Parts: sequence; structure tokens; C-alpha cells
Amino acid sequence: MTPAPEASANAPVVAAPEMLPVVAIVGPTGSGKSELALALAERFDGEAINADSMQFYWGMDIGTAKLPLAERRGIPHHLMDFLSVKEDTTVAAFQQLARAAIADIRSRGKLPILVGGSGLYNRAALDVLEFPGTEPTVRAALEAELESDGLATLLHRLNEVDPVSAARINDGKRAVRALEVHAITGRPFSSFMPDRQYVSPTVQIGLNGDRAQLHQRLGTRVHKMVDAGLLDEVAALIPEGLREGRTAHKALGYQQFLRVIDGESTVERASEETIVATRQFARRQLTWFRADPRVQWLDWSQPDLVESAAALVAAASPASPASS
Repeated sequence: MTPAPEASANAPVVAAPEMLPVVAIVGPTGSGKSELALALAERFDGEAINADSMQFYWGMDIGTAKLPLAERRGIPHHLMDFLSVKEDTTVAAFQQLARAAIADIRSRGKLPILVGGSGLYNRAALDVLEFPGTEPTVRAALEAELESDGLATLLHRLNEVDPVSAARINDGKRAVRALEVHAITGRPFSSFMPDRQYVSPTVQIGLNGDRAQLHQRLGTRVHKMVDAGLLDEVAALIPEGLREGRTAHKALGYQQFLRVIDGESTVERASEETIVATRQFARRQLTWFRADPRVQWLDWSQPDLVESAAALVAAASPASPASS
């Protein structure tokens, strides 16, 4: 890869496809990942690959803070809007899609930029990571047990066979998956999360900043979503199968505003519940990404954010002078 002569130059990257790194922009929701991705795509002639699992769904635009088409500056965004709210996908399926998108972008001499805060989806795209298969009958039995006996029961069982996973998991979907993997393979689910090793040259740029400022930004963002018509968006997705899908209806904001439509809550209460849940989610995202020592952190409020990020990208290629 031949980097721009200066970090501030708006020159595209020109390189053999195998020399182009993957750039992953990670961090908590509301930290400005999408905006930085656009700036780097313009700087290095790149294309974005979505790694936010809730932006896979068409029609879920306002509540997922999906960048409108008119604001993407003509930069292609891959793996958005390819599922209906009735459909579901797996991390393993995403891994195949993301790696195909990376290969396609590289084949055209462009820089692939993975952007999104879904931690496991990022690892699936970037790392040497094996995903065991599924067994529908086993999964169905475990889901039925979750429904009847609750998460605590499944976590107790999981702790007996895979205490490492049990300590990390706090939701039903992941508990079911961990127990399913153990039942199918006889191996603990945690054994499929090996040491961190990139599939190909990669630079991860993490965005972080003042926690109080992030909380304020998230609160403001939720109120803007409500003002932009989040309730109407949720209502419009119900005939499309929002309630029937296994995943989409659980998205932040959507589950809260479904209760408004059902007469069980108010817009004001749903807004505050969404703010609290979003802040908790951002904290979990930070915990996930901070555990990865390869992430290079930048402050989202620093004046030279784009220049600093561009310098990291330029240095990431094995062909760049900074790494020779």
C-alpha cells in the first residue's frame, strides 16, 4: 500500500489488494464511528462495511441511528438493509458475508472499513475464529427451557460445563447458544474463542471520551429519534413482522416503544427507559473493546481526530514506511 504523502492529504490509497489492511472503527454507540468512517473513506478511497447487527434490518432506520443514504457522501455501505424484521442471522453467517465484502472491496483497490459496535460481529470478521454448527432440535429444547424456567436456570447449567462462558453471558440468546454448542460438540463454548489473531492485516481504531459527555449525547440522540418519528417507525414495522422476528423487536428503543403501542407505557417513560438501556449498552461495549489490547484508542473530541486516525491507517499497511 502506498499511503498518502502526508496524513492530511486527501489522496486515495493505491495498492495491491492483499496489501490493503482492514480498518475497523469500534467503540460505544454514540461515539461518532459513522462520521469517522466517512472521513477515512474519503481520505483513503474506502468503502464501509456495517458491523452493527441491528442495522442489518431494512425499515429499522431511526431507532438504530442508521446513516441516511443522502448523508453517506456517495460512499458505498455494505451489509445494511439485507434482512426483514421477521428474519434472523448468525454470527457465522455474518462472518462469511463480511469477509466476502472485504475481499470484493480489496479486489477493486479500495480500503475496507468495518464500522459498528457489535463486538462479536467485529471479531468474527477480523479474527481467526471458528464457529460450530447448529442443531435445531437442541436449540428449540433450550429455548423452551429458557421460556419456562428463566435465564438463571440456564446459567446454572452453563456454569457446570463452561464456567468461563457463564461468567461472561447475561442474556438468554447467548446462554442458549453456549449450551447448544456444548451439547453438540462436547466442548465448552469458550474454547471456540481463541487467542486474538487477525485473519489479515488490520488496524482497529477505538473511539472513547468523557463518560458524562457520552451520557448526554446518548440522551440527546434518543430524544431526537423520538422527535424524528421512532414511534411511527415501530408501528409501521408491526405489519412487516416485527413482533414475530426473534431478534429485531429486542433492539433498543423498539421493545420500549412496542409497549407504548400496546398501551403499557408512555412516550416519556419509553424514552427514559431507552436512554437508560442505551447507556448500559454503551458501557458493555466499552468493556468488550477495552479487553482487546490491539485497539488503538482516540478521543472523539480531539481536534485532530481525523488526522490521528488517518496516520494509524497509513501506518497499518505492511508496505508503509512506518512499519518497515
